[in-house]
Amino acid sequence: MTNKKTSAMVVAAIGSIPLIMTLGNSMLIPILPKMQSELKLSSFQTSLTITAFSAVAAISIPILGYLSDRFSRKAVIIPSLMLYGLGGILAGFAAAIFSNAYIWIIVGRTLQGIGASGTAPIAMALTGDLFKGSEESRVLGLVEASNGFGKVLSPILGSLVALIVWYGVFFAFPAVVLVSIILTWIFIKEKKKKKEAPKFGQYVKGLLSVFKQEGKWLLTAYLAGATCLFTLFGILFYLSDTLEKTYRIDGVIKGLVLAIPLLVMCSTSYITGSKIGENQKLMKKLIILGFIFVTISYGSLAFFKNIVPFISVLVISSVGTGLILPCINSFITGAVGKERRGFVTSLYGSVRFLGVAVGPPVFGWLISWSRMGMFLSIAGFTFLVGVLALFLIRVKDNEQEQTGKNERGKRGKKEKNRTILEPVGGR
Repeated sequence: MTNKKTSAMVVAAIGSIPLIMTLGNSMLIPILPKMQSELKLSSFQTSLTITAFSAVAAISIPILGYLSDRFSRKAVIIPSLMLYGLGGILAGFAAAIFSNAYIWIIVGRTLQGIGASGTAPIAMALTGDLFKGSEESRVLGLVEASNGFGKVLSPILGSLVALIVWYGVFFAFPAVVLVSIILTWIFIKEKKKKKEAPKFGQYVKGLLSVFKQEGKWLLTAYLAGATCLFTLFGILFYLSDTLEKTYRIDGVIKGLVLAIPLLVMCSTSYITGSKIGENQKLMKKLIILGFIFVTISYGSLAFFKNIVPFISVLVISSVGTGLILPCINSFITGAVGKERRGFVTSLYGSVRFLGVAVGPPVFGWLISWSRMGMFLSIAGFTFLVGVLALFLIRVKDNEQEQTGKNERGKRGKKEKNRTILEPVGGR
């Protein structure tokens, strides 16, 4: 029972890390129109509070990924969470006190972006270190579900906090971060490294060999993950603005409406992660099916303007995203050994953040051009990414993989027996 409880707390600690990262953008979505009016900002300036956070994180992630491989996951995660909290405090005090608050909010968001770069991607690598096989897929599904749950919770929390004061959201970040720091510090116990980490030159050489051998499918998997986050945050930005300006829906009701597609994505991610195990053929089928759902959804949204049918059709894309992300996570986490896993998963985190960063500005630019054009363009893009996934993502044959493991196991036993039977000073 103790082991089960300990394992559950380890999973809770790991799950809290991407939850923190998710709050960084999703929690701000409901307050963006209010911030724009209070600080007299343009729509582009407002979107930069999302873009600055995500772009800085995208740049920082590979660096912190290398450091997590070089030293340890916890040595990167805990300081990153602290920096994330400090960035929130700076942005909050700037909005409350400073006359030129906007520039300081961007500085605070930049610090938060650096902090966020040491959270979810490192948590994925940590999952790969601590869990194996179907258990790893299950925990990765929980990590993605936690990510999704954060997105569900964020608009509601953001709307509730904004009822007190709109910039109160920034002060909510350090409060939540503190919980994650405590859980990570107490419950995550990493194994000591048996051998010294490779020097930077060797490390880079090893990574280049990985991308030389696995580059086509790995980069396609990166693109698939980034596309999911690009469309998700783009449509949330569009929906937040539309709910307030077109439908006069504000406050907690607005947060609840924004949470609907996110709740569907979160639930689908959890179910997908718990079912896929190590079956890469199934993972690829679900990725393709997910992109079919996303493409159909965005292609159809162009023809719906009333809020109820619009949300109903948008939910189809949420199901698709929930099918895609846990499968992509499992593919990428299992792509390399432990010694380079931090960098590979961190690079994946970078492109996901880039997707988040470009989503709001691109959707904002497209809607100024044409609503119909925006949705059809996005549908065409997701269709293209789905086709690339179909042809370029490579799967291992489960039966061949198992046969190979069995043969290696038999050879190992024979070698062990031979060693035991040989006299001292044998061969």
